[in-house]
Amino acid sequence: CVTLDVQAACRDTAVTQELLNEGFHRDLLVKVELGEDTGGCAVAARMRLPPGIYVDPYELATLQQHNLTKAVLAPDVVDVEAPEYLARDLLLLLFLEPDARCSRCFRAAVPVHARYHRPAEGTEEALVVLESPEVLLCCCHGHLSAECWEPAEVDTPCSSDTTGPCQWHSTKHRPAYEGSMLRVPVGLREHSSLVCALTLLTTGLCSGLILAAACKYGHFS
Repeated sequence: CVTLDVQAACRDTAVTQELLNEGFHRDLLVKVELGEDTGGCAVAARMRLPPGIYVDPYELATLQQHNLTKAVLAPDVVDVEAPEYLARDLLLLLFLEPDARCSRCFRAAVPVHARYHRPAEGTEEALVVLESPEVLLCCCHGHLSAECWEPAEVDTPCSSDTTGPCQWHSTKHRPAYEGSMLRVPVGLREHSSLVCALTLLTTGLCSGLILAAACKYGHFS
């Protein structure tokens, strides 16, 4: 039977997230610290990814085949080429692994990628804000205090390796966190005319060189 101390679990549950590396391709690291030991409960973080960032389902499948990451992505079909203004939110359920340095700590990382944004006016970057993940627990052989945890509508097994049903629970108390921000470089709208002119000039020049080479060295019947 699994029982978490009410006050400790409600007060001390904390979740943090970090965006590692630089550029458009990053790693999202999620760390959770619970009030007490979970006694074998599965721990996961459910997060909503805004349109400006996405997880590649093919990359995720490869990582899961090598047992490097365990997660469920909804929807499972993602247009990885779509720009931010044509994309949609994604729901990611990331299974966390115990942290050997702390009996109450769990962590996991997943690769994320920034999408291209529309050109902006007066700024060279767009901000993508990641909200704090929701902490979920699945205790298939015990129970949690109803004062701190309530059933969550999550139609997912306790792990990505099993298919049996499991009741997930979420904490009623907001964990301590700071939202993460991803700064994405964007073009300046005032440069649109210059960019278009240079693009047309370059296209015309390259087309002319290709045509000249074809006429000089080509063999036409």
